[in-house]
Amino acid sequence: MEAAERKGVRLGVDIGTVRVGVALCDPDGILATPWRTLSRDAKKNSDLRVIVRQALESQAVVVYVGLPQTLRGTESGSAELARQLAGTLAALLSEAGLSTEVRLIDERLSSVSAHQQLRAAGVAGREQRKVVDQVAAAGILQHALEMEKSASGPVGELVPARVGTARSGQHDVNGR
Repeated sequence: MEAAERKGVRLGVDIGTVRVGVALCDPDGILATPWRTLSRDAKKNSDLRVIVRQALESQAVVVYVGLPQTLRGTESGSAELARQLAGTLAALLSEAGLSTEVRLIDERLSSVSAHQQLRAAGVAGREQRKVVDQVAAAGILQHALEMEKSASGPVGELVPARVGTARSGQHDVNGR
């Protein structure tokens, strides 16, 4: 059964150099909800391991990772980072024994939209920093959910799990 035809929780991830926003949806794939903002941990990938734990706990079927693109549809400079981290996340999920797919999805204007939503909700500029990444992740996920509904199969670009790219010798999923 295709991922888009399965019931199950999906996660949305907005990857930045400083913070990672995470969102999730209900098992029916109807509504994306902001979940957490994690500090990016480039050395140990503890942020990605938190996402793996959440995927395990919620039995997620897909993790959508935002792929930064320009308004013309070409990949931005941040796209390489998103691709690398999506590959590491796919490897970590595989090493944890999960069959959760990782898919890259266009995230054009997700952060701009998140800032606009927070301003409209009356959230002050300084307070926005704490939640804007998870709101952007919810936007990425909601976009993916809507695309799933109109598509006959999974959406986004499937990221293959390359075992060994996660530097699994450092820590397991539980941080040990």
